[in-house]
Amino acid sequence: MKPEPLASRLRQPSRLYGTLIVSPSPHWVPVVAGLGLDFVFIDTEHIPISREKLAWMCRAYRAEGQPPSVRITSPDPYEACVALDGGAVGIVAPYVETPAQVAALVGAVKKRPLKGQLLAQHLAGQTLPPALDDYVAQGGATRSLIINIESAPALAALDDILAVEGLDGVLIGPHDLSCSLGVPENYDHPRFLAACDQIITKARARSLGAGVHAIYPGHRLDHEERWARLGANFIVHAADIILFAEGLRRDLDELRRRLDLTPASPTPKIII
Repeated sequence: MKPEPLASRLRQPSRLYGTLIVSPSPHWVPVVAGLGLDFVFIDTEHIPISREKLAWMCRAYRAEGQPPSVRITSPDPYEACVALDGGAVGIVAPYVETPAQVAALVGAVKKRPLKGQLLAQHLAGQTLPPALDDYVAQGGATRSLIINIESAPALAALDDILAVEGLDGVLIGPHDLSCSLGVPENYDHPRFLAACDQIITKARARSLGAGVHAIYPGHRLDHEERWARLGANFIVHAADIILFAEGLRRDLDELRRRLDLTPASPTPKIII
């Protein structure tokens, strides 16, 4: 039996776990597939991945039963279409701040293959012929749309953003959100924590998926637990490159401590 589409799973209370994948190595795919994840998050906003390589990664992970959600470089409907054509089952749009941006993305992700005037008229409220309406709805149910909430203007417009029909979930971008709130990288600041709580609570009240990309140093499992208990139902934990760096540094530091008594290595700074 094929698994339920990610779009509908995002709206359920059961929790989903994923991680950000940077490595395009074909050897990485079966390893990741064996980790028990519910999805993989492929980032093209901060990671240089060509269209051809992205399509290969999406198709490979789909073949292993790992739904790939792709963060595009900007909240651009055309970029969303490119990623979907390459094999993505979900789109994550960065730095969304207005309901109009969400509506345009809904047109690209949920209303395919409508384009041009027909799409514009439909988004404005014009009904489609029954056969076409069914066709569009069936296709849209298989694709998920998640937006990054990561700025003070997005917080101010949050109620209107969440009200746009066709949105499946929101993903908090901690680094950009902390900067926009004036507390850069201070992930324990009450202003940052309150904003995250607000986003998650309001999204789940509308039965939308809500999650956090916990990628900052140490990943703060207590923060992830805090938000999960508030109702966050999908977690994007860290990234392969960060987990590799931290694991290797930890082991080498321990070996140096035992063998050479040399100081610990500095913590690499990676912002995604």
